[in-house]
Amino acid sequence: MHSLNCLALLFSGPFEPVNLLHDASEFGWKIDETITETTVFVVILFIMTVVWMLWSVFMNGPTHKAVFEDGADFKSWRWTALIAALIFIVVDGPLLVHSTEFMWGTFFDFKGAEAKPGAVRIEVNAHQWAWNARYAGPDGTFNTADDIVVLNDIVVPQGAPVIFQITSTDVIHSFKIPNLRMMVDAVPGTVTRMWFQAKETGVFEIVCSQHCGANHYKMRGTVTVLPKAEYDRWAQVTSVNATRAFDSKDMEAHWGWDWAEHSRIE
Repeated sequence: MHSLNCLALLFSGPFEPVNLLHDASEFGWKIDETITETTVFVVILFIMTVVWMLWSVFMNGPTHKAVFEDGADFKSWRWTALIAALIFIVVDGPLLVHSTEFMWGTFFDFKGAEAKPGAVRIEVNAHQWAWNARYAGPDGTFNTADDIVVLNDIVVPQGAPVIFQITSTDVIHSFKIPNLRMMVDAVPGTVTRMWFQAKETGVFEIVCSQHCGANHYKMRGTVTVLPKAEYDRWAQVTSVNATRAFDSKDMEAHWGWDWAEHSRIE
């Protein structure tokens, strides 16, 4: 248990400090815990500041003789440095350690996610105002006849890592799935990445959280999480249908790229 988590527990239950949507992600609790811990520290510091200000107001009445200090003497520097160091050690230090641990140990561990059994790889091509998604078919190669291509309706398996590579064809968008605690910008000419692992089935909303034009508010989609067996049946049937409908002359439909670790689209 992280330091000061006992304080965070005071805010658990029906009085959570941040009204977040239901967490359907295996690792979403790490995001929630960081937000909760930050909220607890902010509330504590706010209360301390208010108490300090009230003490100053009521203890120094009209009869108190004011003393001017320019803050340049050693005593002032000492107290400023001491308070700053205390805040960093108690507040910023733990937040830095925990968030860094979560980031590199989980959310940026793309190699570990792809190495897990049943991992699913999806390419997302954002444009005004929709999300195109492409899965490699049974051949395991993107941009071939058996690829699954969907629009605003991404289907993934429960309990397996789902890794996304994301880009945009026009302006900067932001691919966000609040219930799965994931968000990443879609930038023209660049491939960004994110991954999650859903712990429960259901239908969850995709939104664009970066203003991208007049119809930004319409840029919505869904992520449907299915049990593994049901997802496998869906993928098999959809890939077969895609192969039948494949048109080699429809060049606009062949927007996929080779799955790689590089961050540029050639």
